[in-house]
Amino acid sequence: MNGDSRSFGRPGGRSGGGAGAKAGAGGKDGGGKRYFFRRRKVCKFCADKIDYVDYKDIKLISQFVPERGKILPRRMFGTCAEHQRKLTEAVNRARHIALLPYAAD
Repeated sequence: MNGDSRSFGRPGGRSGGGAGAKAGAGGKDGGGKRYFFRRRKVCKFCADKIDYVDYKDIKLISQFVPERGKILPRRMFGTCAEHQRKLTEAVNRARHIALLPYAAD
C-alpha cells in the first residue's frame, strides 16, 4: 500500500474494548468507554403468573408474533423456555384454526 500504515477492518487483535475491556480504563476524566448496563429480560408469563397460554387469546399471542407471522425467539422478549414452548404450541393451534396467519401476504 505504498508505505501507508492505515488498516481497514480489524487488525490482528480485537481493539474494540468491548465487554472484556478493563473497567478502570478512563476513570473520572471521561476518556474511557462507557458501558451500557442491559436489564435482564423477564418472562411476561411468569411475571403475570399465567400458567396456561390460551390459543384463543389472540391479543396476548399476537404480541409475540410480528406481521410476517414468524414466532419470535426467546432472546427477543425474554420468555422462559417453558413458556416459549407453550407459546409456540398456542400459536400453532391458533394458526391451524385460522386465528393467526401462517405467513404475511
